[in-house]
Amino acid sequence: MSKQPDERAERFAALYEATYADLVRFAQRRVPEVQAEDTVAEAFLAAWRRLDDVPAQLPQARAWLFGIVRNTILNSHRGARRQQAVAVRLAEVATTSLPDDAELVARQIDLARAWERLSAVHQEALALAVIDDLPGREAAAVLGITSVAYRLRLSRARNALRGQLDHRPTPAVRVTERQPS
Repeated sequence: MSKQPDERAERFAALYEATYADLVRFAQRRVPEVQAEDTVAEAFLAAWRRLDDVPAQLPQARAWLFGIVRNTILNSHRGARRQQAVAVRLAEVATTSLPDDAELVARQIDLARAWERLSAVHQEALALAVIDDLPGREAAAVLGITSVAYRLRLSRARNALRGQLDHRPTPAVRVTERQPS
């Protein structure tokens, strides 16, 4: 067995021990407290993946990790804003339809409600494909995953949306005939 993996693990463990508490406090000042540890965990995952890029000296490595935590927070905020923007656009479509076609309006409202019940992951996959019109390879690059993983995620998102739409309550349609006067 080579020593390189052990040295790598030891370096990461030392970096973790030296910076974790400071990074959590940094994150807690910028995100809700319940998200701080997850944010720092994402940063350490990036550090593990890019351990060769982490500066060798602790002060520089610490600053590098603070930057990673900051970028993780910014990415999270951008994702939340994108989800909100998509939800707003869906709501606008549902409310700006012509009132003459009640069935179309009802379908759009059902779609908007189903969209709200989807997970953020499913919303993102569908938005990249349908709203942003990105091909699978480009959408996968946006998410930082493989094309195969994106296709699987998109398929699951479509199935989840179908499931939400299939489980919507059937509106009771009341038909009344007018009596001739």
